[in-house]
Amino acid sequence: MAKVSWKPGTFLYPLPVVMVSCGNMKQSNIITVAWTGIANTNPAMVYISIKKERYSYEIIKKTKEFVINLTNENLVRSTDWCGVKSGRDIDKFKAMKLTKEKCNFVQCPAIQESPVSVECRVIETKNLGSHTMFLAEVLSINANQKYINEKGAFDISKCNLIAYSNGHYYTMR
Repeated sequence: MAKVSWKPGTFLYPLPVVMVSCGNMKQSNIITVAWTGIANTNPAMVYISIKKERYSYEIIKKTKEFVINLTNENLVRSTDWCGVKSGRDIDKFKAMKLTKEKCNFVQCPAIQESPVSVECRVIETKNLGSHTMFLAEVLSINANQKYINEKGAFDISKCNLIAYSNGHYYTMR
C-alpha cells in the first residue's frame, strides 16, 4: 500500500508530555510541554521549546533554570489543565493541589507528585520561529523512592508515564 504525502509539519508522535516548573518557592508556575527531549549525553543536556507569549517564557528567560517533571496517569488531569490555563491568572500548584518540593541545585520547585524531576540550568536560548528553545544542562535527577527497584536502579515500568499525540494522552505501559 502506498503512503500518502502531507505538507511538512510536526509528526514525531508520541511525544513525552511533561510539566515544567519554574520561578521560585514563593512565586512559581507550571507549564505543560510536549516539545522536549534529550540533546546530549556528556554533559547531560535536555531542551524545552516554549512560545514567547507563554507566562513561563519570561520566567525561564530571566532565571535561566527550570525543572522537567515527568507525568504519569495520576497526573493526566493536572497535566492537561496546566497546559490550557495561564499562570498569569492562577496559582497552578494551588489549583491542582500539587506540592512544591525544594530542589538541590535550582531555586524553582519540583512537583512532588511527579515520579521524576529533572533540575535544569539554561546554557543557550535559540529563537526558532514559533517557539524558543531553551537548551539546558541537567544538574540533578530526583526520582521517587517507590520507583527504585531492589538493585537500586530506576524502574520506569512502575511509573505509568504518559505521552501526547494529536490532542490525546496515552499511558506508556
